[in-house]
Amino acid sequence: MGGLSASAAFREHLRRLCLGGFPCGAGSWNRSRFELRKRKPGGNAAQREAEAGTAQHQEIGSPSEESLETLMEFVSSQDSPWALPPDCSPEDQHLRELAVQSPQLIRDNFIFLFFRSLRIVDKGVNEVDENLLKFHNLEELILSANQISKINSAHLPRTLKVLELCANEIVSLQDLCSHPPPELQHLGLGYNRLLGSSEDKYLTAEFWPNLLSLDLSFNNFTDLMGIVSKLATLWRLRTLVLQGNPLVLIPGYRGFVIDSLPNLCILDDRNIAPDEKHQFHGLSSKPDLIVNKAQLVVNVGKIKGIPNPIKLEELESSPESPAITHSYYVTYEFVEREKAEDTNNAEVMKFHQSQMVATPIPGSPPGSADTGGSESPAMSSLHKQEPPANSANRHLTPRKPWAETIECSHRKEHVTRDLVALKAFLMAGTTVTVVEEKVLSWPIAAALAEDGGKKGKADKGKTEKEKSKDGGKGNKQKKKKESPVELRSDPPLLRSLGSGHVNLESLLTGDQLVAVVCDFGVLVTEETTQPPSPKEKDGKKSKDKNKKTKTGGENPASQKTTVAAKGKGKNKESPEGKEVQEIQPVPLTVEFQVQLIQWTAAFDAQHQ
Repeated sequence: MGGLSASAAFREHLRRLCLGGFPCGAGSWNRSRFELRKRKPGGNAAQREAEAGTAQHQEIGSPSEESLETLMEFVSSQDSPWALPPDCSPEDQHLRELAVQSPQLIRDNFIFLFFRSLRIVDKGVNEVDENLLKFHNLEELILSANQISKINSAHLPRTLKVLELCANEIVSLQDLCSHPPPELQHLGLGYNRLLGSSEDKYLTAEFWPNLLSLDLSFNNFTDLMGIVSKLATLWRLRTLVLQGNPLVLIPGYRGFVIDSLPNLCILDDRNIAPDEKHQFHGLSSKPDLIVNKAQLVVNVGKIKGIPNPIKLEELESSPESPAITHSYYVTYEFVEREKAEDTNNAEVMKFHQSQMVATPIPGSPPGSADTGGSESPAMSSLHKQEPPANSANRHLTPRKPWAETIECSHRKEHVTRDLVALKAFLMAGTTVTVVEEKVLSWPIAAALAEDGGKKGKADKGKTEKEKSKDGGKGNKQKKKKESPVELRSDPPLLRSLGSGHVNLESLLTGDQLVAVVCDFGVLVTEETTQPPSPKEKDGKKSKDKNKKTKTGGENPASQKTTVAAKGKGKNKESPEGKEVQEIQPVPLTVEFQVQLIQWTAAFDAQHQ
């Protein structure tokens, strides 16, 4: 098998320890080598005395030699340039100290017997080879964050008590269970690719009779009752980690596991209290209540920080100008193939989950985006997406008119049976977007006014005669009978005011609620970002000229009174002036919550 083996990674690790180089080993810098010469057997007494004298002379006269205390300080001090890397173990440190004190011991046979714990993490290992059997005293083997897809248990030392294989690429446990270490007490298989029911049969006392701790986190186990029935045979099991699997999303997950495994002390890194055992007592005897589905509730609260969209020009518009209406809503994503229950009748649209690509508003804060378009397909123009990673639905809250604080008051319950897809969605998170919808409505009467112009001229004489007869009373009656103006609406124009990502992974690790306030920064209106047009400049100049002509005709007394009145309004010490100066722009925010429904007692199961 190609690639890097575990024993080859260990050899590279020994090379990094520099057991034969300064300050370790039996080099010229280490005085202990003279002690070796003194203890050499054989030779006559005169020869041994001569060698000792030579050694003593070299010990005193050689300036390159260091004392044992100095060398030990070189290998033990954290500030030393010869200090060990931070990922080394206490055993590595002890071995280096032995390489200074007794370098003659550093041989292969001694090293294989020395190590009781072997840590090879993130070294690209993809093979557990038979050379590991040379470690006759090995009790702990940590091979996390490598590329191991298959592990032959025949190559594992029989003395192992801890085996950690977290964050590898293991798909099946069949090879691992062919000759498992009989004394194993902890097995770590988190963050692998184990697929549910096909692997349940290997999690029994037949293979792991002494297992005390089992980590199966962040795999793809979905059958809660199936895996619990196998784990119940591990009568010594005290610690179990299942978080990150799709089955933890089932409402009765924790209670069913606690009641089914009475000897369990820790579940998903949380101690099991006696009260919790009492609350879920009897739940394991009602397996028909456990259904493989998940329930989540999404709440969208208040929107703040949207500038008033109504401009002065729109208020002073002519009757022929369009009526402009603005409405606002929030969109979020949820996994596809789910059943949604909503009292607000919000819209749902399918899309493919990825980050939105949009053009930012000029001067807008990071995280906000602006996309123009029309709806029908206005939403398709707003939500242009990359190719799908995970299919999901986009949900819309009801449209609300502008207000300083917009109350969405949106609540929707989502129910899904596809737990694997839901896990993938929660790992990726969702995107919350605030959308502005602008609709232009044109009066139909204005469009028909030109057609009726010619006819009005022909009947002008008749209307004048009628006016003289009835004395103008007919006009009043016509005004009363006039029907409201009909409007023709253009397709809505959509603009994303802000969009942000919400992390939902904590719902897989024990949290039941994710509550955030999405902050998109302060929105900058178009008026502040666009320079004034030439017409606006000319209008300002004409207004200034009119003011000068008016003030020129007034007497000095009236001018003084007006100036005095203006001065009173600009009093810096007035509280109103201070309030105006202290007003700060409000950032665009929206309240967003996702709650995972979980039973808190066996009583909850009977009322679902």
